[in-house]
Amino acid sequence: MAMEGKVIVITGASSGIGEAAARELAAKGAYVVLGARREERLELLKQTIEHEGGTAIYKTTDVTKREDVEALVNEAVQAYGRIDVMINNAGISLASNMSKTKVSEWDSMIDVNLKGVLYGIAAALPPMLKQKEGHIISISSEEGHETATSNVVYSATKKAVRVVMDGLRKEVQPEDNIKATTISPGVVATELTDHLTDEDLLNMMDTYIVGPSLYPEDVANAITYVLEQPDHVAVNEMLVRPKPHE
Repeated sequence: MAMEGKVIVITGASSGIGEAAARELAAKGAYVVLGARREERLELLKQTIEHEGGTAIYKTTDVTKREDVEALVNEAVQAYGRIDVMINNAGISLASNMSKTKVSEWDSMIDVNLKGVLYGIAAALPPMLKQKEGHIISISSEEGHETATSNVVYSATKKAVRVVMDGLRKEVQPEDNIKATTISPGVVATELTDHLTDEDLLNMMDTYIVGPSLYPEDVANAITYVLEQPDHVAVNEMLVRPKPHE
C-alpha cells in the first residue's frame, strides 16, 4: 500500500506514538487527520508536518465521546472523500495496585483504552464497508499479552483490544477488503506514565520501569511496515519489544 494520497486518521496524535506516526506517514505522502484533546499540540504538529512538506488537518477529539470520534472521521471524509486507515492509538496508563481501589481511574482506562477503540471502529467501519476498502489498526500493549502487576486494569483493557480486533478480522468478509491489525509495543518512552497518582509507585518510578525502552518512532516504523505490505498480505498482529541490554 503506497502512502501517497492515502487518508489516515490517528487518535492520540498530539504526542508519543501518534505524533511520530503522523509525521512519518505524512512524510510518505499520506493525508493525516489528527485527533486528540490538546488543540495547541495538534496545531503545532500540523504546522510541523506542513513545514516538512506534508499535509495534515486536525480536530480536537476526546475518544471517550463517541460523537467526537465520529466527527473526526467525518472530517476526513468531508475533506478527502474517503478514509483509508484508522489508527486507534489514544491510550492512558494509570498504574496502581488493585488494593488501592482507584475505581475512577479504572473507569478512565476502560473509557479511553477500550471504548475509545470501539468508537473508532464504529466510526470508520461504515465508510470503509461502503468504499470496499480500508485498514483499521489498534495499538494494544505487551501488557495485553501478559498481565502486569500494579497495572492489572490497563492490561485488561489492552487484552480486550486484542480480542476486539481479532473478532473484527474474523467478521469482515473477503469482499469487504478491510484489514485489521493489532500492534502491541513493549515499554515506549512516552508521556504514558506522566499521570500516575499512586504515591507508592511514584516514589519507586526508577525501579517500576526497568530495562530498555522503545522510542515512539520505532512503533511508527512498525505501523508503516504494516501499511506498506502488498494488498494480498495481512499483518494481523505484531508484538514489538525493545532489545534487552547486553
